[in-house]
Amino acid sequence: MLTQFPDFILTPSLWLQITIVAAWVFFILAIAGLVSRFATSDPEIIRKIVHIGAGHVILIAWWLNIPASIGIGASILASIITLLSYIFPLLPGINSVGRQSLGTFFYAASVGILVAYFWYVQQPQYAAIGMMIMCWGDGLAALVGQRFGKHKYKLLGAQKSWEGSLTMALMSYVVCGLILLGVFGNIWQTWTVSLVVAFVATSLEAFSFLGIDNLTVPLGSAALAFMLMELWGI
Repeated sequence: MLTQFPDFILTPSLWLQITIVAAWVFFILAIAGLVSRFATSDPEIIRKIVHIGAGHVILIAWWLNIPASIGIGASILASIITLLSYIFPLLPGINSVGRQSLGTFFYAASVGILVAYFWYVQQPQYAAIGMMIMCWGDGLAALVGQRFGKHKYKLLGAQKSWEGSLTMALMSYVVCGLILLGVFGNIWQTWTVSLVVAFVATSLEAFSFLGIDNLTVPLGSAALAFMLMELWGI
């Protein structure tokens, strides 16, 4: 059973879990640093490596049954650091000083919100769905759109490409489907919910003003998947 919000004791086992999560984050940052130094100086590539890689802490927290208190606390700390990084160069290569986007802050906040709710109701798979759709769907959509997106469209001033949106839809469907398949098995709800979630997640990603999609995509995807599965009695 998942730990919810009660007080916890920092046992050796819990310290090991925290160390594993921290090691993963530092590993992703190290990979981004090596790519920046030896492969490419493109800041968008570096940001997407971190964007895709760091979000997998939600899977580690789920598999290791890390208490919600740890996840929420880490999210608050990360949110503070990201806010400061918009003023000071605390995260060079990930944020640019003065960059007109709060995407990194929304990213960190999303983790805490998802953990706070879905750990409490003991349904962590939906937190994983939200984060993985943001990591792989949103992350790859941006890369594909910028490099291969030839068919553009605008939505409330934000320019997107159909190639990027198609990538978002495909990855969202695959991610949601795989997680639901692993938890509930090969039932019709798995694939129907995944299809609906993919459509909504793609629509939310199209509204990316100030990086708000880093909040709306994970929260919206997780909430929709949860509500639909509950509605169908799964």
